[in-house]
Amino acid sequence: MAVIRPNKITPTKEALVAAGFPAFNAIKVVGRGKQAVDFQLCANLNEHPEDSSDVLSILARGPQLLAKRLISVVVPDDKVAKVLETLIAANQTGNPGDGKIFVMPVEEAVRVSNGIAGAIAVDEMTG
Repeated sequence: MAVIRPNKITPTKEALVAAGFPAFNAIKVVGRGKQAVDFQLCANLNEHPEDSSDVLSILARGPQLLAKRLISVVVPDDKVAKVLETLIAANQTGNPGDGKIFVMPVEEAVRVSNGIAGAIAVDEMTG
């Protein structure tokens, strides 16, 4: 699972498909990371002190939830490193808020269309 910036969804989809991972899910979510202060608002306050009442009222509201995208990709264990590499390459800007990736085990997978179960059910390269 990866939480990414909304403006990175298209490059991420394109990168996953190009890397051989066309099957994934994406949903709109809201959330926030550990960063408690919006530094852009503080910079605006320094640059435009005349707007201090507007900026201070925004800061006073506390941490805001930000729009993000949650992508889930299920792949066999031997392909996890490639998916991680692809997600990082498509989303890394070097700035806070780039996102986070969570790698979790999948206990079982079954294709609903034909009942095939196990690793073959999630491997994109097999029928």
